[in-house]
Amino acid sequence: MPVDPTIQRILDSVNSRGATEWSGLPPAERREQMREATRPLFEEMCQEPGAVADVTDRRVTVTDGEIGVRVCTPLAAPPFPALVYFHGGAFWLGDVDQTDRACRDLSHRVGAVVVSVDYRLAPEHPFPIPLEDCFAATVWTAEHASELGIDGTHLAVGGGSAGGNLAAAVALLARDRGRPPICFQWLDIPVTDSRLDTDSMRAFGEGYLLTKAAMLEGWEYYAPDPADRANPYASPMHATDLSGLPPALVTTAEYDPLRDEGEAYGRRLTEVGVSTTIRRYDGGIHGFGAFTAILPLARQHRDDVVAALRAAFE
Repeated sequence: MPVDPTIQRILDSVNSRGATEWSGLPPAERREQMREATRPLFEEMCQEPGAVADVTDRRVTVTDGEIGVRVCTPLAAPPFPALVYFHGGAFWLGDVDQTDRACRDLSHRVGAVVVSVDYRLAPEHPFPIPLEDCFAATVWTAEHASELGIDGTHLAVGGGSAGGNLAAAVALLARDRGRPPICFQWLDIPVTDSRLDTDSMRAFGEGYLLTKAAMLEGWEYYAPDPADRANPYASPMHATDLSGLPPALVTTAEYDPLRDEGEAYGRRLTEVGVSTTIRRYDGGIHGFGAFTAILPLARQHRDDVVAALRAAFE
């Protein structure tokens, strides 16, 4: 089907602007400029979240320092299931503020504690640092389950785009390291393959918000050593064994360059017996799920994710 008309208007506006004035800045400066420019956009296009009981920023000890996590607690009686969530941004952009409304809404609607992870970003912190940060935050959540009102047997991971990559990789690490127990993984529009050679990457790598050039830049920042891009913890499609992983929901968009690699990873999970649902949203582009205030397709996506998480936690 054609691109959703509302999305097409967004694309027309974005594509008409051309290169931004900060495109030549160093990554750290460009990140800050983009953060300030896009924050109002996320607030405008994402619905007001449902009410939660508490939102608290905490600190988690990681290798060589600390990172922040934002803990959303629902309006209900504990114990709660928990979702550890990793934001997107091509490994070098994004923060917990960007996904704050979505995480609050998931906490409200699923009835789960949502722990949103402010992992360190490339290129200042290349692979495996962001992944190890995310794994450490997942372990922290499990170890602090009683304090957070969490049922430790109902712990899921999830994320969008680069965050979907990190969720898949955390699930792999948890399996291989024997902890913590993860009952479900939600991989939303995920980055799974560093090779960037799928049909959808060729067809939609320009003009559909996310570009192939942007993904190549993200990989160069995240894994500057090309050998690391074949590491399955960086690029999960390179994993030789996907057995023993938790059940998965893989959500993709029709006009997303990452569509095929996400769906291919979902099929590989299915082939080894991992219970996996692959759901493509026709007419959508990369990141469409954030547009819940203006886009019925995004609201359908949110409803489906809420239902899948509830079912997994039951």
